[in-house]
Amino acid sequence: MPRSYDQKLKLLYIRDYLERNSHEDHPVNARELIDMLWNDHQIRCERKTIYADIKALQEYGLDIVSSAGTDGGYYIASRNFELPELKLLIDAVQSSRYLTEQKSRELIEKLCNECSIHDAMLMKRTTKVTGRVKSMNESIYNNIDYIQEAISQNKQIGFRYFSWNIQRQRVYRDKAYVASPYGVCHDNDNCYLVAWTAEHGITHYRVDRMSHLKVLDDPRIPCQELTGKAFSDYVNRNFQMFAGEAVQVKLRFHNSLINVVIDRFGRDTMLIPDGPDHFTFTVTVAISPMFLSWVIGFGSNAKILWPESAVKACRDLCRQALDNY
Repeated sequence: MPRSYDQKLKLLYIRDYLERNSHEDHPVNARELIDMLWNDHQIRCERKTIYADIKALQEYGLDIVSSAGTDGGYYIASRNFELPELKLLIDAVQSSRYLTEQKSRELIEKLCNECSIHDAMLMKRTTKVTGRVKSMNESIYNNIDYIQEAISQNKQIGFRYFSWNIQRQRVYRDKAYVASPYGVCHDNDNCYLVAWTAEHGITHYRVDRMSHLKVLDDPRIPCQELTGKAFSDYVNRNFQMFAGEAVQVKLRFHNSLINVVIDRFGRDTMLIPDGPDHFTFTVTVAISPMFLSWVIGFGSNAKILWPESAVKACRDLCRQALDNY
């Protein structure tokens, strides 16, 4: 390899080595960089050349700090991701149910490459993927990619849909599906496609239960109810993506559940005091078994006030549950 070409690559090798190996508690000195260049890339250089290269990288914008002393050297002070940000992303990946165990490990490995090897070792020690409930569909990443591509091209998609049987085998529906995709959302640790179909109108599908997905030539069917803010409204009123008749519901909750209500419906939800220990609020939701179960789960601390149809649906669900015992 020509000497001039070596010198062009030398700055990149030094930068990569510092990003992976340097740390505030483990700075990299000039001797280590010289040995790395020779042992790994057969590039010879002197200390004064290393000093000039470090200065050039600093002028380029790399936040390289020099520490003095016997154990001094150079380290990257700031990176694309701060350590707390990486920990947050890794926690999201490992706790995600719709990512398979293998894909979770691959993503965590990539995220760990964004910090020094010293920090990566610490994060890997606290990362546990095994034992968590994970998706069994390895193609979910490709599915999301196809969906996003179809949306950007304003095209419909075709796919097969399946469920799991008691032997944990896929059981495909007896038809191929065609849908106009409008977005992907996450609810209850699952990933859903929200779409419009000629058969069901607005509907949704678990992305991890879709296969043989492809982008079709036909343009999407226009759907104003899923365009812009309307898409968010649809997602917010469907608990765990169980659809139902969307109605305004007034509820009375104990004050201890204020955080629960704000987390679920947002800070814009108007909370009206009702006595010293309770508050009321009104939201638009789909009256589904999942919504009713959510309310029932709070026991005597939560109550549906109206409409009567929602109150009756809640009573019926309670009776059905009691009949099992």
